[in-house]
Amino acid sequence: MAQITTQMVKDCIDSFIKEEKDLAVSVCAREPVIEELMDQINRELLTHMVSNPATIDRAFQIIRIANSLERIADLSTNICEDIIYIVEGTIIKNL
Repeated sequence: MAQITTQMVKDCIDSFIKEEKDLAVSVCAREPVIEELMDQINRELLTHMVSNPATIDRAFQIIRIANSLERIADLSTNICEDIIYIVEGTIIKNL
């Protein structure tokens, strides 16, 4: 999740600097992957917390990190949606 999010941020910045619509579209296309990973993390950590309460504190810390990564990916996507609008004039938000 961290690797994908990091690459999304890098590609978002490159897309902004170079005004590359296709790169911005590719960033937006990666957001569902991050959402799936977030769901997977929540499911797995919930299972661990139920089976072993000693893991609750650590699991919550991991969930907080994952939430932050998801938010960074969301912000990268929002920026790329704006880039697409600036370059092409197409609004792709909420599609």
